[in-house]
Amino acid sequence: MHAWHAPVIPPLPTLAASAEAAPLHLHDSSSREVAPVRTGAEASLYVCGITPYDATHMGHAATYVSFDLLNRLWRAQGRDVSYVQNVTDVDDPLLERAEATGVDWQDLAKEQTDLFRRDMEALRVIPPAEYIGAVESVEWIVPVVERMLADGYAYRVPGGESEPDGDVYFDSAAAANSAWHLGAVSGYDTVTMATFFAERGGDPERAGKRNALDPMLWRVARDGEPQWDGGSLGAGRPGWHIECSVIARRFLPAPFTVQGGGSDLIFPHHEFSAGHASAQDDTVLAEHFVHAGMVGLDGEKMSKSKGNLVLVSKLRETGTDPMAIRAVLLGQHYRSDWFWTDALLTAAAERLSAWSNRLSTATRAEADSLPPLLMGHLANDLDAPSALAELDAWAASAPEGETDSSAREELVDAIDALLGLKLVSDDHRA
Repeated sequence: MHAWHAPVIPPLPTLAASAEAAPLHLHDSSSREVAPVRTGAEASLYVCGITPYDATHMGHAATYVSFDLLNRLWRAQGRDVSYVQNVTDVDDPLLERAEATGVDWQDLAKEQTDLFRRDMEALRVIPPAEYIGAVESVEWIVPVVERMLADGYAYRVPGGESEPDGDVYFDSAAAANSAWHLGAVSGYDTVTMATFFAERGGDPERAGKRNALDPMLWRVARDGEPQWDGGSLGAGRPGWHIECSVIARRFLPAPFTVQGGGSDLIFPHHEFSAGHASAQDDTVLAEHFVHAGMVGLDGEKMSKSKGNLVLVSKLRETGTDPMAIRAVLLGQHYRSDWFWTDALLTAAAERLSAWSNRLSTATRAEADSLPPLLMGHLANDLDAPSALAELDAWAASAPEGETDSSAREELVDAIDALLGLKLVSDDHRA
């Protein structure tokens, strides 16, 4: 599966040379504290992708822009970044939406994935080097599940009145080892895990499971559902969590640097993706688990059932500048839960205008001092709101010295490279 066209990222050689002056710290959900991120010349990132049936709502956009900041920071520091993202292009929610709307599930998945690509390109999000669909990963998943069965980390559940024989489940207790145990990523108690498991695609009431929280690894074929050759597993399709686990292990180091996603993925998705991986090799999935907050609308939770999703594509269709959308997203700390409002969009457009206007009077002193300040804020747990406040203060200030055209271009490049915001000064507008 192909990703989207990459934006041109200006090099920042001066900042790269001084990268160690701003060591990266991120909030790790598994330790529940802001921790230093150990990174040498290379860094690796996996961000869980969309299930393509309602792309791209503002929660999606907030998540991918947040981890785009991390990607940009690492690159500005001169690091080589290996970035992988999946697309869950076969799963229950997708199949249910396709049936409800009377469209073929493959057509729906393609349509929404294409839309997501266009939205990411408009928001200037750096694409992953590997963009992998669940469908194309089935052939890699099957032997992993077969091996889990053979090693005793998985088991088959007998059928009942409404379920066929043979679904394969992960044995959470048997798979526990020095690298993972149930709750290692989330830190949640059993009651909280049970609540989220039921709300987020789990089946705690399924008869025959050894633990109500054990997740499905392989769903044997049902009439009317897509299916693939599962070897000794029988025809069927993979569970959700094993998809990301297998893709990450195939394309990234073990462990890789950061597992990213929305906070609603902490449990069960990232918990069990980590468990599946460590069951295979007794190694943690990722060194850090980092999560973005949730986005609501005008004081209410944003949800498909309420019909109040704010879609990037719809805003773009009305002529909204994608840079204003990105500026709204950067104005909220990535870990916070917040609400989208029209007022935020208006304020973001005003900010962009103020910064662009100030570029025409940029000076050498400002070009030397401002980019390190921006990098320092981002290195402090991706504190984009403070970086934007730094730009606000600069825009409101009197020039420090004589106007310098090369300084102006350097500032444009730094703001672009670090924040993904492409500014154009008044004297460079068409």
